[in-house]
Amino acid sequence: MSKLIAFLLLVAGTIHLLPVVGVLGGERLNALYGLALDEPNLQILMRHRAVLFGLLGALLVAAAFVPTLRSAAMLAGLVSVLAFLLLAWSAPVYNEALRRVVVADWIALACLIPASLLHLRNH
Repeated sequence: MSKLIAFLLLVAGTIHLLPVVGVLGGERLNALYGLALDEPNLQILMRHRAVLFGLLGALLVAAAFVPTLRSAAMLAGLVSVLAFLLLAWSAPVYNEALRRVVVADWIALACLIPASLLHLRNH
């Protein structure tokens, strides 16, 4: 069971690490989200968002190898994914790039829910 939980956390962690390239600047952010993020203040906020995703992704990956981190990592991952999916669901429309993010978050959710249930069952 522990190896399956670790695998699921690695998948979710990798998904959360992908946006970290946005920290490199506006061109990367534009490619990630299909938006013209030319306003400097918005770029700062989005680059900071990339850093936060890096932290969450690193926590999820670390939790794959350090079982004592799993509860916190899974809770943080679930909150992040569910919040984004609810925000996307509440929006009337979004672009193709964000649709890919929604799909990725559904995959992350499909990993985090069984990982969390297996983790709870073992403890």
